[in-house]
Amino acid sequence: VQLVESGGGLVQPGGSLRLSCAASGFTSEDYAINWFRQAPGKEREVVACIKPSDGTTHYTDSVKGRFAISRDNAKNTVYLQMSSLRPGDTAVYYCAADTYSGYGCYDITANDYWGQGTQVTVSS
Repeated sequence: VQLVESGGGLVQPGGSLRLSCAASGFTSEDYAINWFRQAPGKEREVVACIKPSDGTTHYTDSVKGRFAISRDNAKNTVYLQMSSLRPGDTAVYYCAADTYSGYGCYDITANDYWGQGTQVTVSS
């Protein structure tokens, strides 16, 4: 089982990026996939989540209306479209799969598999 993030980079405030989380070794649509981020000196925090059954999404308050999580089941990939980026969004972004508990969106320890992370830097 492997998750590989891509799409990070340097962007100016107000810009956009799309992160990808490509899954292999399992079918990502069968499980909750959650995006987290960790800024320097801060704890890892949830950003967005998508459930397996009905595709219900959840966002942390600070990204609502700016970020969108989605799936492409044919590509076994989950995306995080980020718009109106702010310097405060600067962090390493990780995707994670919750294959068992169903609480991975709310409990970081409930995620079974993690990607290696991709750096997002928002700066002028």
